[in-house]
Amino acid sequence: MSAYANPSAAAPQSAPSPVPSAPPVQPKHGRKTWWIALAILIVVGVGYYLRPESQQQQTAATEVIRTAKAIVGPLDTVLRISGTTSARNFANIVAPMMRGPDAGRAMVLIHITKSGTKVNKGDVVAVIDGQATKDHLEDVAAMVTQANMDITKRKAEHEIELETLRQQIRQAKSALDKAKLEYGAQELRTPIDRELLKLSVDEAQASYDQLQTSLPITLTKQRAELRLLELTRDRQVRHHARHAADLVRFTVKAPMNGLAVMTNIWRGGEMGQVQEGDQVSPGQGFMKIVDTNSMQVEANVNQSESELIRLGQKASVGLDAFPGLQLSGKIASINSLAVGGSRSVGYYVRTIPVRVSMVNTDPRVIPDLSASADVVIGRKESCLQVPAEAVHENGSKHTVYVRTADGYAQREVEIGGRSNTQIEITSGLKAGEEVFVGAALPTKTT
Repeated sequence: MSAYANPSAAAPQSAPSPVPSAPPVQPKHGRKTWWIALAILIVVGVGYYLRPESQQQQTAATEVIRTAKAIVGPLDTVLRISGTTSARNFANIVAPMMRGPDAGRAMVLIHITKSGTKVNKGDVVAVIDGQATKDHLEDVAAMVTQANMDITKRKAEHEIELETLRQQIRQAKSALDKAKLEYGAQELRTPIDRELLKLSVDEAQASYDQLQTSLPITLTKQRAELRLLELTRDRQVRHHARHAADLVRFTVKAPMNGLAVMTNIWRGGEMGQVQEGDQVSPGQGFMKIVDTNSMQVEANVNQSESELIRLGQKASVGLDAFPGLQLSGKIASINSLAVGGSRSVGYYVRTIPVRVSMVNTDPRVIPDLSASADVVIGRKESCLQVPAEAVHENGSKHTVYVRTADGYAQREVEIGGRSNTQIEITSGLKAGEEVFVGAALPTKTT
């Protein structure tokens, strides 16, 4: 038998797997549709940009054009001066001048009132670190106690010394009396004994006299020693009193009611307000207590304009920090001598210092704010006037744009006085006419 199987008897073959069909072809209209949509958007955008252009110009022209009517009314001629605010009534707070022998060292602020704080008279506004002074004060107090003990000890030693000297004087007196008594019985003695007794009397007398003489000398010496000790004690007492006074002055109190304002000092190579932990030197100012009810503006006026300023003239004060705030004031003082300008302006440009006091005040007004004052140097009760922005200067001529039925017509006018906002028109314009207000008239108007 053959080992090979019958081919006809083999297992039937499985049906062939179907061939996968190719994916359906997508139509090529998607990318084309996207480009069409983008083109439409571009066209719409360009059309939108071009279509409202005239409307935008007309709207812009309408918004830019500002007009005002010529009116008749009072006009104040003013002179504007610029400066900074300050207070007429104030008190400088300075670091105390130390009275102690070791005065002159820098002092450290461990407490200071914040700038802008309202303080009352007697309130503590600054405290200086006094621990080193306290320690030294204790040492000086111990030295004073030691000096008093030295005086007491020396007095006791003097008493002992005096009592010893008095005892020696009494002994010398007794020896003298004994020698005299023995010398009184000289008749019973030999000539040699009599001479010896006489020598004993003379010797006892000399000793007694010497001790008697040393008593006032000893008293004078003792008084001198006590005086030296007392002077040493008094020097230490004064030393202690000076440091005690310094320690009290390390607590700085406000001398008046007002607003605490910090002073700028050098901090780390630049100017800055003093803070806790800063060192101040004796006599250095670091704070001001200002009376906010006595505010003023310190300004400088050009010499050519100073003749227009008079004491008592009214002024309107404005602050750069608060544009809407207007305060009334008046000229309080005019310096009689001119001062030099700053380096940026020139030392040879001389100005006149002027002070404008504020009649009414505001809590927001503090020192060192930039301010301006419009000083009224003249007044017309009735005149034709327009806003200053409506008048255009062309060399020596002045023109305005008057509104007409066909647009705006340029017209030459003559001007008179002016304020910061208004200009007097003396001819060329009538009351009620409408003029253009602005720097330049737009090319397209409605």
